[in-house]
Amino acid sequence: MNQEISTYGPGSPSIPNFTVKLSSTPRGARLARLLAREQLRSWAFPLDPAELIVAELAANAATHGRVAGRDFRLTLYVVGDTLRIEVTDTRGDRLPRCLGSAPEADGGRGLLLVDALARRWGTAPGPSPRKTVWAEVGRR
Repeated sequence: MNQEISTYGPGSPSIPNFTVKLSSTPRGARLARLLAREQLRSWAFPLDPAELIVAELAANAATHGRVAGRDFRLTLYVVGDTLRIEVTDTRGDRLPRCLGSAPEADGGRGLLLVDALARRWGTAPGPSPRKTVWAEVGRR
């Protein structure tokens, strides 16, 4: 685990942020949730629904964005009353899709949770071969 915690983000001396690289495994996904929970507590930011969104995005990175020997990265930062959650993996060729609740759908249901809980969410291409899936939540 490589961890970088900063009180201030790049480009602005007032943006709290947290970044950690984790193994693309179920253990890494679980650790992402636990570390996010502790970081949110230290910022006095509500855990609900951010912790659930981190858990889903990290699980997706460890399951669908996994490339042997490559980590995924979790980044959290707060701007005003908005928390931005970013999970970056090395499978830019596999974009997430909300497949809905259809019985024949093979996955995608976890993103329904993200869609319901986040103010907004999406993907951003990284330098090849990476992609970032992000979600934003507010203080409630």
